Amino acid sequence: MEPSPGVDVAAVTGGLAAALVVLAPRRSLLVLGIVAFAAAETALGLLLLSDAERATLTSSAGRPELLAPAVLALAALAVAFVRWPGAVPVALLAAAPFRVPVDVGDERVYLLLPLYGVLAAALAALAYRALVEEDGPRPPLLLAAPTAFVAGLAALSMLWADDVRAAGIDLVFFYLPFAVLFGVVARTRAARWTNGALAVTLIALAAFFALVGLVQVRTGDLPFARDIEVANEYTAYTRVTSLFHDPSIYGRHLAIALSLVIVCLWLERIRVVAAVPVLALIWAGLFVSYSQSSLVALFVAVLVISLLAAEPRARRILVTVSVAATIATVTIVSVLAWNESLRRATSGRSDLVANTAYVIAANPVVGVGIGGEERANREEGEKRGLLPKPSHTTPLTVAAELGALGVIAYVAFLVAAGRGLLLLHRLDRGLALSLAAALIVLVVHSLFYSGFFEDPITWGSIGLAAGTLGAASRTAPESPTPQA
Repeated sequence: MEPSPGVDVAAVTGGLAAALVVLAPRRSLLVLGIVAFAAAETALGLLLLSDAERATLTSSAGRPELLAPAVLALAALAVAFVRWPGAVPVALLAAAPFRVPVDVGDERVYLLLPLYGVLAAALAALAYRALVEEDGPRPPLLLAAPTAFVAGLAALSMLWADDVRAAGIDLVFFYLPFAVLFGVVARTRAARWTNGALAVTLIALAAFFALVGLVQVRTGDLPFARDIEVANEYTAYTRVTSLFHDPSIYGRHLAIALSLVIVCLWLERIRVVAAVPVLALIWAGLFVSYSQSSLVALFVAVLVISLLAAEPRARRILVTVSVAATIATVTIVSVLAWNESLRRATSGRSDLVANTAYVIAANPVVGVGIGGEERANREEGEKRGLLPKPSHTTPLTVAAELGALGVIAYVAFLVAAGRGLLLLHRLDRGLALSLAAALIVLVVHSLFYSGFFEDPITWGSIGLAAGTLGAASRTAPESPTPQA
């Protein structure tokens, strides 16, 4: 797809609109941001389609038997969100994991259609509340500014993107809607039961996915990952994906749920008798995913959370055992890889890092544009005789696609998240530790399997922290005015 002024305008408008939803200080600006986002998202999506794809979509959308039920369902959901705003984060979380296979031209893509539908209803409810009610909670600038910066920079990079279609896909399906998701969650008044419902939803979904995965070990049928199903025919073990199309994404979701159960155990929010079977089921599902990145992320999250929640004596034991385990693991890996080449020892990842390093060196300030790493790495790999694949490492992907500005945005996002969780810890220790566990899994996992900003749980977790902090700041008693 060739660059065009229409695509650039739609992308930049979408970035500004998403930033407005996140940052707007007044209700009128918030409504303007929502309307502009919907228009820009629709325009950018249509512009990215070929003429044939656009004609197919238009004919499908014009069928009343398809369109009417969807509109009615979204309207009913929006009404429910107006009546029970505390259900918004729960519904978004419940819809977040599900990807629906859609054929676009000759390509099959897996889209988060349930999540986009719930988000559309939540946006409509937020717009209605902004029009008829008093100002709701606003996200603190500490968290809102880095979020808007990431989304805005990604949208702006469309102006110099090497791969316009890939950039548009990343914007339409990830960066723009997820930044708006942050704004929706942060501006929604949570109910007393919201946090508990979020925990139950996450753990219940993980248990369900794990059960499906264990069944797949017996059947060998992977409807959403036929490539993995074929690969299993040539291995001594069966790798499963449950209802996901990628075992690493499946494993990441289970790792988040397991870390949350550990938080509940440390805080005594769940009995050991009840937690053990849940842990066993989800752990078994994670094991058969054979996702090493998910296992590492789980280990780090459990260790950090345990160190934060444990008593001093238990903390010393944890540190000793962890250091010993780390030394033993590094020693074993070093011995096994002693006579191997760097490429073989790292399963080819050294080539991927080298490719990305060349891309970064050639575009150090602003990168090749969002979504452009795969094409740029393929070209570098073919030119230099390296594996022509992307790095699968979020920091390197960000540096390659958005340059030094992107690295600043990424670091600012992480630092703000850490600072926000420290502030949240003073208000709600359980929520702070739970969100910290989820974010640690996501950050560590993204070091081995890129996808930090492409996971809605990343943005939703920060949005939940921002909403809690924003609500607390609005209800805090004002300091008395000094008397003369």
